[in-house]
Amino acid sequence: MAHKLIWKWKPTFMLPLTFNSQSKHVIRFHHHPFSSLKIHHPINYTTTAAAAANTSNNGDCVKAKEFLELTDEELVRQCEMDFLKSSGAGGQHRNKRESAVRLKHLPTGIIAQASEDRSQHMNRDSAVKRLRALIALKVRKTVDLDAYSPPRELLQILPPKSTVRGSEIGPQIGPKNQKFALGMQALLDLIFAVEGSISEAAKYIGLSTGALSRLILSDDSLRKEVNDLRASKGMKPLK
Repeated sequence: MAHKLIWKWKPTFMLPLTFNSQSKHVIRFHHHPFSSLKIHHPINYTTTAAAAANTSNNGDCVKAKEFLELTDEELVRQCEMDFLKSSGAGGQHRNKRESAVRLKHLPTGIIAQASEDRSQHMNRDSAVKRLRALIALKVRKTVDLDAYSPPRELLQILPPKSTVRGSEIGPQIGPKNQKFALGMQALLDLIFAVEGSISEAAKYIGLSTGALSRLILSDDSLRKEVNDLRASKGMKPLK
């Protein structure tokens, strides 16, 4: 039997999407009827228009925020969640219950899935983490280069040698830190704004071209996103 849990959502902006699922065992977070839209890469938004839309649960309203600043629960409320039968290894326990979790973030159309654990709860946590990383990689904010000042979340992932990184920022945050996604998003926003030029981006964050390249290469997903952009501009990939 399908289980339904409905959250009422009155969006502050319209971003039409369409979605379908083949699963018979699914919990849906229904928001608003959308028409079809193809999401193009990168997804651009302004701080106001693409912040998370108002979400309510028994009168508890989450005001518009940027997606990555939402708590896990707030982010999940913006998603369509499917519980599916895992197709991975598991011996006699394989396919006995719907432990795999698939999240579709309705404002952006980004999908994240986890199925490696037999625990539905663990897979849900993994799917949320992957969703955050994908939002950081795929959702772009407009950068005003004329008035640019690196945001704190970007400064936190920069090495201490950066000339714009003050001592009050604390130790450098690496890819394994949960906050790295915010810094990665801010760095990609800048790199997209300078159309993939690592040397230009380095000037805005007080690093040498080599130091910025090493930072980008420290994370496989970040490296791939930058190299995809550079390839689209006819530039050589970072190695």
